[in-house]
Amino acid sequence: MKEFKHRRPLVAAICKALQRDLPFLHVIIGPRQVGKTTAAQQVAAAWGDETIFAAADAPLPPGPEWIHAQWENALSRCGKGRKVLLVIDEVQKVRGWSETVKLLWDRERREGAGLKVLLLGSSSLLMQKGMSESLAGRFMSYRCGHWGYGEMKEAFGWNLEDWIYFGGYPGAAQLKIDEGAWRRYISDSLIETVLARDILQLSTVAKPALLRHLFGLSVSHPAQILSYNKMLGQLQDAGNTTTLAHYLKLLETAFLVSGLDQYKAGRGQKRASSPKLVMWNNALVTAYVGSDYQQTRRDLPWWGRLVENAVGAHLFNGLDHTTHQIYHWRERDDEVDYVVKSPRNLWALEVKSGRGSSPRGLAAFLKRYPEARPLMIGGGAMDLEKFFLSAPADIFA
Repeated sequence: MKEFKHRRPLVAAICKALQRDLPFLHVIIGPRQVGKTTAAQQVAAAWGDETIFAAADAPLPPGPEWIHAQWENALSRCGKGRKVLLVIDEVQKVRGWSETVKLLWDRERREGAGLKVLLLGSSSLLMQKGMSESLAGRFMSYRCGHWGYGEMKEAFGWNLEDWIYFGGYPGAAQLKIDEGAWRRYISDSLIETVLARDILQLSTVAKPALLRHLFGLSVSHPAQILSYNKMLGQLQDAGNTTTLAHYLKLLETAFLVSGLDQYKAGRGQKRASSPKLVMWNNALVTAYVGSDYQQTRRDLPWWGRLVENAVGAHLFNGLDHTTHQIYHWRERDDEVDYVVKSPRNLWALEVKSGRGSSPRGLAAFLKRYPEARPLMIGGGAMDLEKFFLSAPADIFA
C-alpha cells in the first residue's frame, strides 16, 4: 500500500537515535490511525536486529504484569552481543504503566542487557503525565500528528481541495473514490472508537452522552467562536461551564478538538468564556456532517470555514505547544482568526478563503498590540498552498 512506502520524518529521527545508542526510552505520541505503528515497523526494519511488538489495545486494560511479561520475553532474546527492540503500542492503557516502565528501565540501565524500548501512545494527557511524573530524564519523545497536505500530496497525489475535504488520515486515502465507505471508516473506526472506548477508558466521565454531544456540537461549528453559555443552551444535561471546559480538554487530549482561548496580553493562559472550536483534522468534520465533496465545494461560506479550520489544524499539528501558544482574538466586531505567541514574538493571522472577510480586525489587533507581526493567508497574500506546504515551525521560527 502507498502509505507504507512513505516515511515520516520521525522515522529517521528515531533510527538515528538508535544508531547512536542513546541511553533513553523512545516515545511516539499521536492520534489514532496516523501511522504510529507503521512508523514503528519502519524503524524495526531499519533496526536490523530482532524486534518484539506488543499492543495493549484490548477491551479491558491490562495490568502492570503485562508489561513485565513483554519485557522479560524481550530480555530472554538478548545476549551474546545481540540487541532487541521492544515496541509497546497503546502503552497508556496499561494500569500503572509509567511506574512499571521506570522500574524495568532503571534495571536495564544498571545491567545493560542490550534492550531498546519504543513506546507508542494515543493520549497526550496520560502520556505526558506518566513521562513527567515517573520517567523524567529517561526518554526522548516524538510527535506523530495528523498528516498535513504535503504528506498526503507526496504519498497519494492529492491536491489541496482533496486534503481540505478528506483530511489527513492515510488509512482512509484508498476509500476516497467511495465517499460512503470513507465516511463510515472515519465515523466507525476513528470517531466512535475514540469517543466510546479510548476516552472513557482513560478518564472518569460522569456524563458520556454529554461528551458525545459536545463533540457533535464542535464538529458542527469548525473554526467558530462559541461561548460556554451558548453551549449550555444547545446541550441537554450540560451541567455547568466547568464540566464543558473539562470535557473539551478531554477531547483535546485525544487529538480531536481544541477550544482556543482569547488572547489577552499578560493573561493569555486564563480560560476564555468563548472558545474558538478547532478540529485537529478536517475529516472529522466532513465525515460527521455528511455533505459530499461537490455539495461542500459549492457551499462557499462552509468551504471557507473548512479552510480556516484547516489552518488552525495545521498550526496545532505542526507547532511545539511548549514554545508556541495558539489563541484567537475578538473585541466587539473586530476579530483575528489566529494569534500565535512564542517566547519572543507575536503573530496575528488572517485567513482569506473567498468569504469576503475584511482585514479590519487585523488592523485593530495591530493597533492594540503594535509589536505583533501580521500574516495574511490566501486572498492574494501568502498563497494557501504555500502555507500548507510549509512547516509552521519554520514560518513562526
